[in-house]
Amino acid sequence: MRHMTRTVVPVVAVVVLVTLAACSGDGGGGSTYAEAPAQLPSSAEGVESAEGRDRTGFQPEHDAREQPLSTFAIDIDTASYTYARRQLLDGRPVDPATVRPEEFINAFRYDYRPPAGDGFSITVDGARTPDGYAGAGTYHLMRVGLQTRAVDSAARPDAALTFVIDVSGSMAEPGRLDLVQDALHYLIDQLRPTDSVAIVVYSERARVLREMTPVSNRAALHAAVDDLAPESSTNLEAGLVLGYRVARDGFVEGATNRVILLSDGLANVGNTDASPILAQIREEARKQISLLGVGVGSQYGDALMERLADEGDGFVTYVSEPEQARRLFVDRLPATLTVRALDAKVQVAFDPSTVDSYRLVGYDNRVLSDEDFRDDRVDGGEVGPGHSVTALYLVRLHENVSAGPVAEVRVRWLDPTTREATETASAITVSELDVAFTAAAPRLHVAYAAGFFAEVLRDSPYGRDVRLADLSAIAEAAAAETEDEAVAELASLIRRAQRFLD
Repeated sequence: MRHMTRTVVPVVAVVVLVTLAACSGDGGGGSTYAEAPAQLPSSAEGVESAEGRDRTGFQPEHDAREQPLSTFAIDIDTASYTYARRQLLDGRPVDPATVRPEEFINAFRYDYRPPAGDGFSITVDGARTPDGYAGAGTYHLMRVGLQTRAVDSAARPDAALTFVIDVSGSMAEPGRLDLVQDALHYLIDQLRPTDSVAIVVYSERARVLREMTPVSNRAALHAAVDDLAPESSTNLEAGLVLGYRVARDGFVEGATNRVILLSDGLANVGNTDASPILAQIREEARKQISLLGVGVGSQYGDALMERLADEGDGFVTYVSEPEQARRLFVDRLPATLTVRALDAKVQVAFDPSTVDSYRLVGYDNRVLSDEDFRDDRVDGGEVGPGHSVTALYLVRLHENVSAGPVAEVRVRWLDPTTREATETASAITVSELDVAFTAAAPRLHVAYAAGFFAEVLRDSPYGRDVRLADLSAIAEAAAAETEDEAVAELASLIRRAQRFLD
């Protein structure tokens, strides 16, 4: 995917949440977590002024008069959140380099209304920032929820799945290859007899365990999974190249053809960077064979796995527990076997007559130039049925503005069969945005807590605008309102992160 970050003049912010529902890093970076809201950093820390802050290294604030458009590719990855969860539960600080706020937000459910047909519905709401936020009284939150329609799994097309499995020595650690085997056995029993599965393994070299095999022959597939065993080095390049060849040779016309990479992402033989690997498989993919990355292991090559999925027209997630892996393969994987939209992109047009400034939270490597929005040669995100995505903006309204338009949100995507482009749009006004935080939807509270938790964990200067104690209280209250155990765990993880302040 071509990513182009634009030169900007930043200002202050509103939060937009867009939720689409979801290499040799050592996982132990020395993160320091801010506990109290700080004053704006001095100019020595990359700040020009209150009218032109950039807080170098993160998505900057934009002057709505000079740059009213914000454009990015949709992302439904969740690996960043689930890997941070693993690190915290292991008693380790989170490596800031592995934290992507959009993936923290997208890890949660948001209950947006589905569209009547294919494509997306757009839900836009907002609120003022809570009292604990450093700019409370000045800033607003704006949430943009995108949702695709679910599909009856019985009505989906058949699937042709090529599993590319890392059997290098590092996969011997408990919670890696054993977890993969358990999930694969479970999945094989859930797939239809008319689906088909191929299995490729790689360590120092790659080899085919099973060519494309109908699931009606479950015994042969289970036997191949039982044969998986850790070997030597990690030649991820060889595994993926062979995996795509097997997928191409076993391509099933009219079915959903997908390569599923299961690995800790710690490549150490052959090309270990994403670019040359992608160059070899890109011609094979051609939008017909997309990639799902499933990361495992306490030591996890997050950067490599994320880039492979982004540029392989797919997504990446991370699992650390057998039940988590089973849920992924049985609940989420079938939902990705039908594609609702290809190259999905969002463009938010802020109205300079009411909006002073805005900042997109996260999506750092998904930002597009504005002209790329309607250039269908430029990659966006692939979205399956029943998915939603959420993005976060920091934005400030002009003083004394009490009415008028704030922003129009447009979504553009390609039909996966005809490749025809479609757009839909929705808008929000000042009165719809100017709502007390306590009166806002509890799921908006979840998105705020998750997004700003990520800002703290990745050592973003914008994380200094919040207190972890406030975020955990907001998440805990939202968990009580929604009765969502995942949100309750978010509150617990935020409290765990506070321990690293000592």
